[in-house]
Amino acid sequence: MGSERLLLGNEAIGRALVEGGVTLAASYPGTPASEILAAVVAAAQETGAKVHAEWSLNEKVAFETALANAMCGRRSAVAMKQVGLNVAADPFFRAAYLGVTGGFLVVAADDPGPHSSQTEQDSRLLALAAQVPVLDPFDPREAREMVHVGLLLSERYELPVMLRPTTRVCHARQNLPLGEVVSWERPARFVKDPGRWAATPVFVRDLHRRLNDKLAAIAREAEWTPDFLPGDGRRPEKCIVASGVAAAHALDMLTELKAAGQVDFYRVKMPFPLHQPWVEQVLGTYGEILVLEETAPVIELQLGLGRVKGRATGTVPGQGELTPEVLGRVLAGFLGLTAPEAPAPAAGGVRPSLCPGCGHRGVFYAIRETFPEGIFPSDIGCYTLGINLQAVDTCHCMGAGISQAAGFYHAYAAGGDFPPIVATIGDSTFYHAGIPALINAVFHRARFILVILDNQTTAMTGHQPTPALGITAQGLPATPVPLPELLRACGVTFLREVEAYNLPEVKDILLEADRFCRSPEGGVAVIIARHPCLLTPEGRRQPRYRVRVTEECIGCGHCLEAFECRGLKWEEAEGRAAIDPVTCAGCGVCVHVCPAGAIESESGD
Repeated sequence: MGSERLLLGNEAIGRALVEGGVTLAASYPGTPASEILAAVVAAAQETGAKVHAEWSLNEKVAFETALANAMCGRRSAVAMKQVGLNVAADPFFRAAYLGVTGGFLVVAADDPGPHSSQTEQDSRLLALAAQVPVLDPFDPREAREMVHVGLLLSERYELPVMLRPTTRVCHARQNLPLGEVVSWERPARFVKDPGRWAATPVFVRDLHRRLNDKLAAIAREAEWTPDFLPGDGRRPEKCIVASGVAAAHALDMLTELKAAGQVDFYRVKMPFPLHQPWVEQVLGTYGEILVLEETAPVIELQLGLGRVKGRATGTVPGQGELTPEVLGRVLAGFLGLTAPEAPAPAAGGVRPSLCPGCGHRGVFYAIRETFPEGIFPSDIGCYTLGINLQAVDTCHCMGAGISQAAGFYHAYAAGGDFPPIVATIGDSTFYHAGIPALINAVFHRARFILVILDNQTTAMTGHQPTPALGITAQGLPATPVPLPELLRACGVTFLREVEAYNLPEVKDILLEADRFCRSPEGGVAVIIARHPCLLTPEGRRQPRYRVRVTEECIGCGHCLEAFECRGLKWEEAEGRAAIDPVTCAGCGVCVHVCPAGAIESESGD
């Protein structure tokens, strides 16, 4: 095509997957990887490429679906965030042994910092443990190039290959060329080979030997020799080894320190397996080696401790993002230079809060008001912010809120009684990992209330559709999987559906559900609390109320503290609450919150 376009890193990856001839791409949304699949869909529509793209139910399902396509000789890709790779770890490890016949790229986007994750883990460590080659891009341009390189490498060795961009690569923008779509015209061809595709333990030892042989061969390929930027010889005993965004920041900071070109610098493109001749060369040449990498010491551990300094030795902070400020201090210490002045600490920001008009807020308020002594396990999503409303006590990982609710019940029931236990989970998270946990809880006769906060989208990651909506990632009609039928099939006998804005009804149903839990026939009581996310087209079309605080307000502050909506503010001069007309969404839910009845609403536009 010959043209260029300003692309987000994730858009560059998605576009490159289509250009590289990928015919199946699957994903589950999660920051910083969420935009990749949408970019695949957009590129396929623009170029006319035939690609099956899907938001799968979770990362394991996405991995296995894409893997099967690659086992038929076609090119596949799966994208997820780093904690998503934990969900897909089982097939990921097995796939390294069994391999593929078409190219298979596993895009695992890491979140050093972490900016939007429950852990700061490094996917390269999982790649090392699973014995999967991993590519660590420097910027969006290289991420795009590594998609093509990774697919070729995967096909050459019949192995899955990981591409590990980090947040700064995923969300940076660069002007990048658009390429032609490669059409491989490969019909699906699955060649039966039970010794490989259904390998029992008797075959696994030989498969492992073959895997080791493949990795050893890759580690000898000249292509994976780290890029070398020679110094001017004034520091002959020292060198710097860096990968990913840390390499980009380190080069900038060397310029800042007026030390650019003074020390030998190696940039690693493939952190695992490391290019073996280079390892021998660098260990035999330098007295001190500084390794800069995010997040874990993957390269450092492969080089071996001793003269090698990095995160494992404490020379580099063992946690957190390697920002230019951090690297400036590390480089100055290593080179014997004066460290740059530390920037002034950032001013305190406003803590994250649910959006004004979010249906979750009222439900959390109702839960806390109805069961002030309750236990409230929850899950991953926007609704984690229910912690501000004191209606979220735990948040572990996707689907864990339901399992933990069962665990709390069994712990307390062993003593003869149990407190109200109300678990909350979003609709998309329930499809992702909540279903097995619910079946387990029902089967083992746990007794708690499960509230599914159904805002009809995957809101936190950019409004991807859920299976209830009956629409695919490509905007095509799909077979909807409605929640009520699914819940009944899980064995749930108490099921109520309620409009999330209707606080009085939500409270009544919570009490009814608690009575069911404690009744002779009791078990798990499920409530679906529905209201569309206000950032979706349906949410934006909802009626708005004119809301005002009357002079009956007694200034108790309950609405501000217990409901925590930014549409409410404190009027110092008046000594009472008021409506902020700029941020108020006009949902009118706060009318039910004021103990003095001083908040009124009337129909608006």
